[in-house]
Amino acid sequence: MSARELITDHLELWTGAVTTKSTAGRGGSSGKRGKIELTGIKKLRELILELAVRGKLVEQDPNDEPASVLLERIAEEKARLVKEGTIKRPKKLKQSPDGYAEPFDIPDNWRWAPIDHLAPTPLFDGDWIESKDQDPSGTIRLLQLADIGVGEFKNTSRKYINTETFRSLRCSKLNIGDILIARLPSPIGRAAIFPGLHQDCITAVDVAVLRTEGILDNNYVVYAINSTTSRNQVEAHGKGATRFRISTGNLKTILVPVPPLPEQHRIVEKVDELMALCDRMEQQAGDQLEAHEVLIDTLLDALTRSADAAKVAKNWARLAEHFDTLFTTDASIDKLKQTILQLAVMGRLVEQDPSDEPASVLLERISEEKAQLGKEGKVKKQKESSGTQDKIPQLPLPSKWSWANLGELVSVMDAGWSPACPSHPAESDAWGVLKTTAVQVMEYSEVENKKLPDNKPPKDQYEVRRGDILITRAGPKNRVGISCVVKETRPKLMISDKIIRFHLIEAGLSEEYICLCLNAGETYRHLESAKSGMAESQMNISQDKLKAAPIPLCPANEQHRIVEKVDELMALCGRLKARLSEAGETRTHLAEAVVEQAVS
Repeated sequence: MSARELITDHLELWTGAVTTKSTAGRGGSSGKRGKIELTGIKKLRELILELAVRGKLVEQDPNDEPASVLLERIAEEKARLVKEGTIKRPKKLKQSPDGYAEPFDIPDNWRWAPIDHLAPTPLFDGDWIESKDQDPSGTIRLLQLADIGVGEFKNTSRKYINTETFRSLRCSKLNIGDILIARLPSPIGRAAIFPGLHQDCITAVDVAVLRTEGILDNNYVVYAINSTTSRNQVEAHGKGATRFRISTGNLKTILVPVPPLPEQHRIVEKVDELMALCDRMEQQAGDQLEAHEVLIDTLLDALTRSADAAKVAKNWARLAEHFDTLFTTDASIDKLKQTILQLAVMGRLVEQDPSDEPASVLLERISEEKAQLGKEGKVKKQKESSGTQDKIPQLPLPSKWSWANLGELVSVMDAGWSPACPSHPAESDAWGVLKTTAVQVMEYSEVENKKLPDNKPPKDQYEVRRGDILITRAGPKNRVGISCVVKETRPKLMISDKIIRFHLIEAGLSEEYICLCLNAGETYRHLESAKSGMAESQMNISQDKLKAAPIPLCPANEQHRIVEKVDELMALCGRLKARLSEAGETRTHLAEAVVEQAVS
């Protein structure tokens, strides 16, 4: 099977495999979950490079001058430069007692060679240049890791040094065509060709430079260095827990399969052709995903515009007939889940029952109960918030619903304690402090905790208990205002001071329904606008602003019907995601089988 056939015969496999780069947060309540990545086509690009460096992309020509002669020419040129004193005699490369371990068999007229044997001059890197040594008005550009993509010179950094500083450095200016290799992630070992700029350039210390002097096809060398074969070797040689890197000395030993020069040119031509085909596939797949997203948005928007629960049920049934073909991505299922929540808080998910007690009567009973608790000293008197009633939305609700502020429904609200703790979780019988990640959208995760140090006594008043409603108070913007109900929990876990906890007045309110409101509609929009902070990386929401959140309160019986319906539909979404995951795993296994067959 030719490389083109490998692509065209498996088009659905390559274009159908996608993943979503999720942003930790509300799980879709604000729309898109993250960027879609076409992992199938990414895998295909990697396969093309791997076939190229294994001699399986183009035919070998017995008339080509063998790679051994090419490498001898490089060695002779290196010896000449040493003799002239242009370069120092290179140190002998480190290798195992048995020599270099060749990763796989290559064609007879190819040879394996360490990176440092691919050029007459040794592999070199930049010098260490501190911020104080940089000069914005300097004329020499300092290229950094950000400038190097996988096979792409990105030209993004804008840092300079002056001529005087350059004279004190142990590094050389770059030539057009130099191959730049990143010694740090991500990914580590990626390579790109320097195209030349309008000013002199040098590299930072973490960028190595290979200068082949045109003896090899630099495009082929970059393809080879960026292949899985080379990258696996780089990963194996990398060191460092906090800053994973490969030393220039170890980078010199990375083995590269070298074909005859004419075959290098043929490989580059074929790789470019196939990568262009991948570009077209990627564009087409991207257009299809965009069209799919528009279709989903249109259908779900029509669903939310249904006048009442009966019409929602009718439109839902029509939509359900095509679930398997419509909801084919994580993002589309997340949008479906958010639409369910939106319909729930609009009073359009279940039918209203004329015999239900109106929410206004429920509010009166809550007010009476709260007043009684105040007399008994069990709750503090709530201070009046200026303009609270003005924040009640003027949006219409079903006839027996009423708007209320969250503060009217709450008996107790507090935040926890955040002592300094080690990062690991507590043992099952030891005290721990919940992290904010213990609170997910309508889900509680008790394993997300940190062990309370033995020298710090626990504070029982902050222990989390069943029935608590938790909401994140501080952190990155997309992690603030997330809430859940604690349905079950182990003992000896405390809430941190970045988590607000509250209980509802026991007068027929459903914790699950109130939590549902916090994650959709006007309540969610209020929480978004109530966040404050100097930067999106560190924001917070106060208890007063939380208490002012508008709640679309429905009759007590309807709250339970809504929660039951939401649970049913969320379970359906879970099954859709499970099937999607299974299909994705199947496509992955098929892709791996195709790759294995292609490279074997």
